[in-house]
Amino acid sequence: MGNPILTDDGVGIEVAQRIREQVPHLDVVETSYAGIALLDHMVGYDRLIIIDSIKTEGGAPGDLYSVDVEDLKPARDLSSAHGIDIGTALQVGRGLTFHMPGTIRIYAIEVKDNTTFGEACTEEVRARIPAIAREIIGEEKL
Repeated sequence: MGNPILTDDGVGIEVAQRIREQVPHLDVVETSYAGIALLDHMVGYDRLIIIDSIKTEGGAPGDLYSVDVEDLKPARDLSSAHGIDIGTALQVGRGLTFHMPGTIRIYAIEVKDNTTFGEACTEEVRARIPAIAREIIGEEKL
């Protein structure tokens, strides 16, 4: 996931592309969508791995975090599409009895700059992409 024209915000897509090169039998979907729009990409799969960017107060660019979807609390405010996050989209899909993934893992990559227009990640983040891809492949036994 990510926006490939906002520097480091596209790092999730770049890591997914690297993983696709190394594990070509995987279905890899690149998207800039979020929330309920992700349902179309999740339905029908048994396993889902989401790779996205994150910007925290104390992280270093290129740090990799792993989050279980169970750690995400579904949104309570559904007054707009912006209130629908990944956890809520999964809950909606299950409520509609769609075949949703039973195993979901979210990887978040710490970024330096996710607001500047540009098609390349910052040097610090770009340098970590190969190692991050290898780490996810190893962790997920792909």
